Amino acid sequence: MLLQIMLFFVGLGGLYFGAEWLVRGASRFARSFNIKPVVIGLTIVAFGTSTPELVTSVMAGIKHLSDIAMGNIIGSNIANIGLILGLSALVRPLSIDMKLLYREMPIVVGISWLLYFMGWDGTLSRMEGGILLGGILAYTCYVYRVALTESASIEQEYEEFVGTAYDSIKKDIFLIVIGLTALIAGAHFLVHSAIYIARVVGISELVIGLTVIAVGTSLPELATSMIAAVRKESDISVGNVLGSNIFNILAVLGIAAIIQPLQVNAASLIVDIPAMLLFCIFLIPLITWKFVLTRGQGLLLLIGYGIYVLWLFK
Repeated sequence: MLLQIMLFFVGLGGLYFGAEWLVRGASRFARSFNIKPVVIGLTIVAFGTSTPELVTSVMAGIKHLSDIAMGNIIGSNIANIGLILGLSALVRPLSIDMKLLYREMPIVVGISWLLYFMGWDGTLSRMEGGILLGGILAYTCYVYRVALTESASIEQEYEEFVGTAYDSIKKDIFLIVIGLTALIAGAHFLVHSAIYIARVVGISELVIGLTVIAVGTSLPELATSMIAAVRKESDISVGNVLGSNIFNILAVLGIAAIIQPLQVNAASLIVDIPAMLLFCIFLIPLITWKFVLTRGQGLLLLIGYGIYVLWLFK
């Protein structure tokens, strides 16, 4: 048991640092080709922080562990809003750009509903996975076009966050390769150890996926949003969370379902996906009020997330 706990934390470390190295290497590599920082931030950074979810859910799907694969994504999306945005707002109230709200929130809510209806028959098929994957391709093209017209202030935020190109493309490529390697190894250790621990403790694989694994794979989003909040870069903090939620559903579940169709647990249809939808919808009136997510509202999100986790373990 002790060995499995150690491997679990080794897996978490691999996922966190793997994502960090991958995002850093890919961002600087892209900057070497004079790609605009706002484009890098809205695509490579937002999607790169979701690579732990991608690798973990794909690996779980291949091993026919659908509860882990689905629970990881649903739980990560709930944690992104309830835990990460809540903590970020406690660090510093987050000013919300209206364009970000009107552009991203309808997509987040819409694809959450889409996932609910797709899973109603108890299976996320390869065809449905293909539809989701097509959605992320369309969304990426859309984001790229929008990013080219962003305001100077938002462009400046991403310029500061992404930084400049590195002094060696070879070093960037090395970071990308070592990051991917750490991600794959970390996901392997995390999935295997979590399943062992769940069976020993008597907790279902779905609950482990929704909580421990979900929070673990969301560590890069947590780090990115917290750092952005400290630097007063609210658009990055919020945009990272919303972009990650979109990527998790469209890309991660899309790819995982194409590789291996996923079974959707009935409990997820009754409790977990509705909870994910509730967090998304509840966030809208919070951030449309003066377009600021205050510390009090952040605390409210954290309390909501705590209630959800307690419900799972009751």
